Amino acid sequence: MQSVRFPFLIAGLLAACLALAACSPRQAAAPAASPEPAGQGDVGYQAAPMVRSVQTSGGTLRLEGSAPANSRVRLATPQGQAVFADAGDKGAWSLSLPVSAQARIFGLSASAGDRTVQSEGYLLLTPEGEAVLLRAGAGALRVGRGGRNGLDAVDFDREGGAVISGRAPAGAALSIHVDGRKMGEGRADAKGRYSIALTQQPLSGRRQIDVFGDATENAVVIDVTPAAPLSAGPFRTTTVDGGLRIDWMTPGGGAQSTVLVK
Repeated sequence: MQSVRFPFLIAGLLAACLALAACSPRQAAAPAASPEPAGQGDVGYQAAPMVRSVQTSGGTLRLEGSAPANSRVRLATPQGQAVFADAGDKGAWSLSLPVSAQARIFGLSASAGDRTVQSEGYLLLTPEGEAVLLRAGAGALRVGRGGRNGLDAVDFDREGGAVISGRAPAGAALSIHVDGRKMGEGRADAKGRYSIALTQQPLSGRRQIDVFGDATENAVVIDVTPAAPLSAGPFRTTTVDGGLRIDWMTPGGGAQSTVLVK
């Protein structure tokens, strides 16, 4: 699947009171449309800022990540409130936030001189302190999720695009089945992560999703009914049988749904 940029559409989203300061990639066969890849055109080869770990201590979350060397890192809420950190000579940065009982979503960017590069998705922080990168048209990336075997997330939209993400042995060949029918195949990358788009539209409602492959066998039953309109903000979280569901606004004004599998 090809990835393209998920720009942060300030003007349009502010008009709807649903702005988010972030960007995320888009894949042609999956949820929601998006322009060019993050970081291309305005920052050339510079890597997008990202969160690499989150630690909880008392009432504080400590985020650590990477960004272009000597850049200014910005983490912003949909309302425009922001906190900042300075990346060092090797691009490492850290900042602290108070723990919250509610899920929160942020835009992440880094600036150096007149250049700004956006992250490859919205950063979601769960009440449990997990960091998740929500990526338009691609599978969610759960920061710090360990192990060589696990189904991490299911992403889908109203148009029928769906992406299954998880972990498997590096290079493992994988096939995805929905209610017993094969609907996708691919391989884990060199780091043991995969994000595989389904080749057919799964029917709405509760569906069993199975991932089979080398030393891999994972299953989950989730409801893939498209999201109801987002009328109270840019995202909504709901605890479901399969895990935590996040319905969130894409830059084109549509909605993508991400289920973080337990």
